[in-house]
Amino acid sequence: MKYAFKGKAVLVSGAASGIGEASARLLAANGLPVLVSDLQAEPLARLVAAIEAEGGRALAHVGDVADPAAAAAAVRAAEQAFGGLSYAVNNAGIGGRLLPAGDLPAEDWQRVIDINLGGVAHALRVQIPAILAAGGGAIVNMSSILGLVGNPMAPAYVAAKHGVTGLTRSAALAYAAQGIRINSLHPGYVETPILGALEAGQRAALAGLHPLGRIGRPEEIAHAVAFLLSDAASFITGAALAADGGYTAQ
Repeated sequence: MKYAFKGKAVLVSGAASGIGEASARLLAANGLPVLVSDLQAEPLARLVAAIEAEGGRALAHVGDVADPAAAAAAVRAAEQAFGGLSYAVNNAGIGGRLLPAGDLPAEDWQRVIDINLGGVAHALRVQIPAILAAGGGAIVNMSSILGLVGNPMAPAYVAAKHGVTGLTRSAALAYAAQGIRINSLHPGYVETPILGALEAGQRAALAGLHPLGRIGRPEEIAHAVAFLLSDAASFITGAALAADGGYTAQ
């Protein structure tokens, strides 16, 4: 499937694996220069090489999304390399420890909030001016099904992802008239490294939570990312799109 883009380049965080990697590959295949960001340098280098081998343009940037200075450096790198930034996919995140709210240590809470919510806020603070300078564009913030519903064992993750949903809506309202569309995407359970350590029975249980009866693939979420960024979604902003195999429809 082909997607139409009029902008200069896209920044994808959390691109070393999973949804971020799949999104970067798909966007590059559709003609967008891609700055891929993550804490892991070696997977980023392999991803850049793969994209370039397929005829795309890509640049790696190693940085921590929880650090505002790193977020600013990533945007500057994209502008310098590609002449501007028109799109962003704020995908980086962590799962955190599975404990109820009354048992979760403060440091565990803070780490999840700093990365999953703070990272998106820091990114928007620098991406939005850059995208305005480039003439407008679009942003996808990666939330989760747990940005729409609760989970008794993931209080920090749920709070952070609900925060991403609300932050996205606020930013979308603030910048709609200036030509930036901002949406949140809410995947169900997807085949990513986070699920890699699960036993067969645990995987089957997760699959059964989705009416479609299976876990999602990163490439499926990447297509939702590309759609929301593309001209095909030109009348969509402030939306919370669930790509979850029916999980939140129950």
